[in-house]
Amino acid sequence: MSATLNRIGLPRDAYKGAATTLCAGCGHNSITNHLIKALYELGIEPHRLAKMSGIGCSSKTPAYFVEAAHGFNGVHGRMPALTTGAQLANRQLIMLGVSGDGDTASIGLGQFMHMIRRNIDCTYIIEDNGTYGLTKGQFSATADLGSVQKKGAVNTFQPIDPCAVALTLGCSFVARSFSGDGKQVVPLIKAAIAHRGTAVLDIISPCVTFNDHDGSTKSYSWVKDHEESIADVSFIPFYEEVHVDYEPGTIRDVELHDGSHILLKKLGEDHDPSDRRGAMHVLEEGRSAGHLVTGLLYLDTTMEDFATTEHIPERPLKDLGEDELRLTPDQFASFISEFA
Repeated sequence: MSATLNRIGLPRDAYKGAATTLCAGCGHNSITNHLIKALYELGIEPHRLAKMSGIGCSSKTPAYFVEAAHGFNGVHGRMPALTTGAQLANRQLIMLGVSGDGDTASIGLGQFMHMIRRNIDCTYIIEDNGTYGLTKGQFSATADLGSVQKKGAVNTFQPIDPCAVALTLGCSFVARSFSGDGKQVVPLIKAAIAHRGTAVLDIISPCVTFNDHDGSTKSYSWVKDHEESIADVSFIPFYEEVHVDYEPGTIRDVELHDGSHILLKKLGEDHDPSDRRGAMHVLEEGRSAGHLVTGLLYLDTTMEDFATTEHIPERPLKDLGEDELRLTPDQFASFISEFA
C-alpha cells in the first residue's frame, strides 16, 4: 500500500527522526508526535527547517523528528543567541527552537528575554515539566509554589511563568498548552510557524520519572483535572479556503502573515487575543483559582520581526557576492567622514 503524501509529495515518515531515548510515557514524546503531524500537514520542506536546542531532556527532542532538516544543539540556555545568528544569516530558514523550563527560565532567561524583545522570527517551544529530569528531579524555576517533590520536599519559591514574562516583554505570539492535548497543540504549532516573529508556546509536559505524583502541579492527573481552555483553536493554512460554519459571534478569525488563518471558537467568556493586558489578567486569574489556562493568549500580527526592522536582505548572506557585501570607496569615505 502506498503512503499518503502531503502537498509537497512527502510521506509522514519523512518527518520522523531517530528513535526516542526518553522515558516511556514522557510528555516530550507526545510533543514530538505533535510536531511530526504539524510539519507533515503543513508540507514543510525539510531542507528549510532549522531545529535548534540547548541542554536538557527537552533539547534531545530535535533528534526525534525530521531527520533531513538542519539542526544545532548548543550549550545550556544559549539556543536563542544561536537561533538569532542563524535566522539573520538566512531568512529563508524556518527556525524551530525546542527548549525546557530549566534551559529557558534559569540559565537561559536573559537570552529568552532578549530574543522576545527583538522579535526574532522563531517558533520557541518550551517543554515545561517543572523539574530537572537529567539531574534527578530538583525543582526548576517554573515549579509552582507549594508543589511537592517525589521525595516530599515542598517548593518554597515563587515560580517564573514563561508566558507572563513573554507578555510583559511584548512578545508577538504567546500560547500555552498541554502535551496530552494534541487537538490543541497541533494547530498552535502550525500557527506559531506561520507567524512572523517570536512565537512562544509553553507546553506543560509531565516528567513521568520525577514529577508525576500527588502534590505535583505538572502531573498528568493534575493538568487533566485543572486545565481550562480559553477557546477551541483551529488552523487553516494559506493554501486552503476558509469555510466557517458556526453561529455568528462564536468564532474569532485572525489572519496571519502568510495568509493562513487561526479560528478561535468561544468556549466561555470571550477572550480577545489582541488584548495583552487581558491576557495577563487571564493568566493571573487562572493562577489564583488554581487552574491551568491553555490556548492562544496573545497575538500581534502588526509587529515587524527583527530582520525586517534591521533591513537584513531576504537572500541568504552566503549567496551575496563581494560587491554586495563591501562598501564602495565613496560609501566608505562618507562613512568615515561621520567620525571626523
